[in-house]
Amino acid sequence: MPSDTFKVGDIVSWNSEAGYVSGRICGVHTAPFMVNGYQHHATPTNPQYEIVSLKTTHIAFHKGSALTRVD
Repeated sequence: MPSDTFKVGDIVSWNSEAGYVSGRICGVHTAPFMVNGYQHHATPTNPQYEIVSLKTTHIAFHKGSALTRVD
């Protein structure tokens, strides 16, 4: 499994404008999808992960290359 492949329930972190944020993956998108009028690009080989922040419960969407697994 590539290092940037994750599954629902994994805890990950990413670098945001406010610094590093941690969250739990709650969804995996493998086809293009819209959120608040913005088109997110996702494919089966390059999915976008839906992540809920552990601190604020904000929902974020990121590709696997932007994420790091937290043990």
